[in-house]
Amino acid sequence: MGTLCSRPPDPVATSDLVEMLADGRPFVIREYVHFFGDATAPDVVTSLGADKELAQLTMPDEWYVQDRRELDLVVSYLPAVADVPGWLAFLDTVIERYGHLTRFLQVTLEPNFPIPLIDGSAPGVVEALTLGLPYARGALDRRGLHDVRVGFSVAEPAEWLGGDDEFWRRLSALPYQDFAAHVDYVGLGLYPDAFSPVAPRGTPGDTASLTTHALHHLRSRSLPRAHIPPSVPIHIAENGSPSGAPRTEQAQCDSLSDMLDAILAAAESLNIAQYELFSLRDADSGSTQPTGTLGIVTDTYRAKPALAVYRDVIRAAGRRSAARHA
Repeated sequence: MGTLCSRPPDPVATSDLVEMLADGRPFVIREYVHFFGDATAPDVVTSLGADKELAQLTMPDEWYVQDRRELDLVVSYLPAVADVPGWLAFLDTVIERYGHLTRFLQVTLEPNFPIPLIDGSAPGVVEALTLGLPYARGALDRRGLHDVRVGFSVAEPAEWLGGDDEFWRRLSALPYQDFAAHVDYVGLGLYPDAFSPVAPRGTPGDTASLTTHALHHLRSRSLPRAHIPPSVPIHIAENGSPSGAPRTEQAQCDSLSDMLDAILAAAESLNIAQYELFSLRDADSGSTQPTGTLGIVTDTYRAKPALAVYRDVIRAAGRRSAARHA
């Protein structure tokens, strides 16, 4: 699912696309709710489409638990002023509202990534993560929701932003039992060719090699620093490539194929347990901004070539899984 689109959503079209992609198998749906505190301007809340999130997500509640769907709910921390007590209260509110629908609860969105409207830019975000994740686990358990998996996500290696060593250094200073022991999975936001130029396909520094680097960087370098062992799975929490000008829909298709091939090749050795595409539908198909055209259908629900690539990969993976368990 995306967040805010230029055209109204069509719930029937959305449901039909998800049903076609799932093909009768379990299928994870990612949604977002945001904590802003009391000092955030109302127009910021509206710009993210976040003003009615606690009333309803993209689809009606019952849809998320039908036909083997699994809800991955992201609770994003974006206050203008640090507010950890308010954040913990918000986690309680979200769990009370949506916990019974949720399979995966992600506490903060990319807290290692300090750009506007991403949690890494919010004051107090590391405390929000390190106190919030164990708190969420306890809040779920108190409600008997023991099967909900709790984790957090990070952005792909942030060398081009000057690195994220300080974030991982702060996690490394925490005793295992205070934080890492409560982490069921770690998500990775992966957009290697979305926001920066990359090398031509088939050469060092291309989309495939950057994908492989990001996966190994997280597993081999970052997670050990936070005392998170190899037994904790990685989820590809977001992955996409834009199709808007000067790019093309075919280039998006090629990029998605290369990224999926690299992820599947590393899945067993790096314990990558889950993949989620961002996103199903364009936010604005006429936009030249990368965030506008990450969908595999346009904002009018016309299929792009990438839809068939994604569908075929899902079905092939499903057949392999069925064969292993036969």
